[in-house]
Amino acid sequence: MRLSVIHILLFCATLVVLAMPSQALAKDFVVVIDAGHGGRDQGASGDVAKEKDINLSVAKLLGDMINENIDNTKVVYTRSTDKYLTLQERADIANKAAGDLFISIHVNSIDKKAKNRKTIAGASVYTLGLHRTDENLEVAKRENSVIELEEDYSTTYSGFDPNSSESYIIFELNQDTHLQQSIDFASHIQDEFIKTANRKDRGVRQAGFLVLAATSMPSVLVELDFICNPTQERYLNSAKGQKQLAKAIYNAFVQYKKKHDRLDQTIAANDLTDTKITSDTKIYKIQILSSATKLNASDKRLKHLDNIEFYVDKETYKYTYGSTPSWEEALQMLKTAKKHYPEAFIITTVNGKRI
Repeated sequence: MRLSVIHILLFCATLVVLAMPSQALAKDFVVVIDAGHGGRDQGASGDVAKEKDINLSVAKLLGDMINENIDNTKVVYTRSTDKYLTLQERADIANKAAGDLFISIHVNSIDKKAKNRKTIAGASVYTLGLHRTDENLEVAKRENSVIELEEDYSTTYSGFDPNSSESYIIFELNQDTHLQQSIDFASHIQDEFIKTANRKDRGVRQAGFLVLAATSMPSVLVELDFICNPTQERYLNSAKGQKQLAKAIYNAFVQYKKKHDRLDQTIAANDLTDTKITSDTKIYKIQILSSATKLNASDKRLKHLDNIEFYVDKETYKYTYGSTPSWEEALQMLKTAKKHYPEAFIITTVNGKRI
């Protein structure tokens, strides 16, 4: 039988694909690095340094470390130059890139009238949530106030007023399906800020940041230190300081991604179709939303699907849909869930506990 040129080319292409390592065929892990502020939005200022410049320098150093050392990972910058972007544009870039993780980099400051303005110090990492203290709220107000540089920002952000405490009630209603992953990554960063960059520990916190609310992936906002403190400003503006801070975030990213990769490999290695269910069997469920408080059975957010359950994880109520040992069936359940809960995702449980 004579083979046509097309048949030969197709055969050769198949051999090339089969010869490729399995990880090369997998989707790259996409990390979106957001250097806060930029252009006409300078952010906070010290005696000589500007926040926007420090943010960009640390962001690019972090991206370089990831590109140089971690395979199967794609770095996307919201900005790589001194460019102004709205908060929504930053989130749009992350969502369009189908990001797996969003890191927004900032520098902290406090009011010029504050008595401790020249002495306050320390790094903190925020995830999206309802602010627990007035201090957290003030940080969110400062970061969100950049929307006032936009024309008709009230329309763009559905009437949100960054300076009104009442506006932040929306974050109490926001069900962040990526909260646990975000907190996990934030904890790694905070640990590394202390160990690698020798920063004073100001902890992992939650507050209502618009840029985090608009991204559909695990996300954190870091405050590197206080630019209003002259000692910390010198550190933030130094090549050594910026490299240490970038290294701290990089180390945390390595830890987070290893955990992510292990979970992916565990799921891929277990085809549980037609498997006898025992106490050790992996069961897949679809996580649809999270809540800081327990929801009533009549809550409108639970009305779209049947077979909804919840579990409690670190004082957060996680709601799930369905239950199956079959990965293929879980994918079908996920497709159904996403019609009503666009950010739904698959979780794995063993003996009733998530792994």
